[in-house]
Amino acid sequence: MTGSTVRPPAYQLLADELRADITSGRLQPGERLPPEPELCVKTGVSRSTVREALRLLASQHLIVTTRGVTGGSFVAHPDAEQLADALATGFTLLSNSADVGLADLLELRRALEVPAAGLAAVRRDDEHLLEIHGALFDPAIDDLDTMLAAHASFHMAVAKATGNPLFELVVRPLYHASFGEDVTSDLPPGYWRQIDADHRLLLDCLTMHDAESATKAAARHLDYIAAVVR
Repeated sequence: MTGSTVRPPAYQLLADELRADITSGRLQPGERLPPEPELCVKTGVSRSTVREALRLLASQHLIVTTRGVTGGSFVAHPDAEQLADALATGFTLLSNSADVGLADLLELRRALEVPAAGLAAVRRDDEHLLEIHGALFDPAIDDLDTMLAAHASFHMAVAKATGNPLFELVVRPLYHASFGEDVTSDLPPGYWRQIDADHRLLLDCLTMHDAESATKAAARHLDYIAAVVR
């Protein structure tokens, strides 16, 4: 019938209601959801509907269900890696559409990575420096896949060194989103040597706690990439 709207299934409505309780903080991480019979009475739906709603929330990593006497469904504790994976999926879907391109990705990288470099220079500790150093590569001997993986690890390690987990959460998906082979198939000679040199310069700035030089190095690094892939 024209103009009619299809009502979502009952399990979807219940899942939406419980999701709102979780995301709003009314239900806290680790808190137990009401038992299935109680949810049935409270919402007026069947037990199979409740179970389907709980399965949906579990698939979205919002709840964890355990069995046994002390079992039940509990609000999951936030997992940065799972959240980043979900964001990466969204980034990849957008990047494969006509609406988002590499220029958009580089613009976002600049907005995040330049200030992150300054914060990392101020807040980093020796462990952070070791992790960042461990993400360096050798353009003379490493293959493309190794360099791509090291490039991603380097920038995620710098984000981690800010001490702000939100930087790490948002930066990680940028390096898991796929922009297709066209990004890496036609790079000029010396590209990876320059990337390596940029990384080593930024590491030097972080080592010296030089926030101003670190932000300039990060900006120049992104300027170079933008100029090459344009």
